[in-house]
Amino acid sequence: MHLTEINIYPIKGLGQISLSESVVEPRGLQFDRRWMLADPTGRFLTQREMPEFTHFGAAIRPPFLEVFLKKNPSEKVDIPLFPKANQLQKINATIWESKCSARIMPDEINRWFSEKLNADLRLLWMPTTTRRRTDPKFAVGHVVSFADGYPILIAGEASLADLNSRLAEPVPMNRFRPNLVFAGGEPFFEEKLVDFSIGNCQFRGVKDCGRCIVITTDQDSGVRSAEPLRTLSKYKKIGNRVIFGQNLVWMGGDGGEKVRVGDVLKF
Repeated sequence: MHLTEINIYPIKGLGQISLSESVVEPRGLQFDRRWMLADPTGRFLTQREMPEFTHFGAAIRPPFLEVFLKKNPSEKVDIPLFPKANQLQKINATIWESKCSARIMPDEINRWFSEKLNADLRLLWMPTTTRRRTDPKFAVGHVVSFADGYPILIAGEASLADLNSRLAEPVPMNRFRPNLVFAGGEPFFEEKLVDFSIGNCQFRGVKDCGRCIVITTDQDSGVRSAEPLRTLSKYKKIGNRVIFGQNLVWMGGDGGEKVRVGDVLKF
């Protein structure tokens, strides 16, 4: 089994960036979900409420994260990759029931997103000093970015193939917004992952990933349909939770190790 995709989503809910390699950090892959759009109170927003988030692409162009409209890439905004926390206003951010300290990006950036999405928005950034903890029922002593609950999400190509064999119209892997994708193994093998390595990086599988309406959202158009959630719910369900993919934590130290496309999974 080996990695075939590495993906980051710098702004929660917005465009995917596919990479050939990525630095692994305690709270996830470098730059993954370090920003998020929120209402003026600091409560997070995602594609669940705003499928229009799919209209935005992203690119890393040091020293900036560039965010642009997919249909008109000249409509863009540059966001510093390494903001200075002491120059930004503090806010308490809310992600589900979790709260953490964040910083509000400059007004001109907030206005750009507010105008494009016709809503009063703030772009929040998570400084490295913020220690948002994972759920201790599943991962004690680990931190996470603005991701829903855990640092890294992995999914297998065989799992998607199994699902697509049951659908009238196949869906791409980007519906599930994983960080890591691997080839090989039986369908849903990722759910069995506990302690394993990818290349030289040690990971631990801590919790299967519950799915929601986001997987019914076309990641280019924002158009929604019943699938694949309807079909997945018929055979991949635990209690009331529809599942696809596995959440991981990194078992390394302070960061700096890399995962690369082609790296082998070892158990």
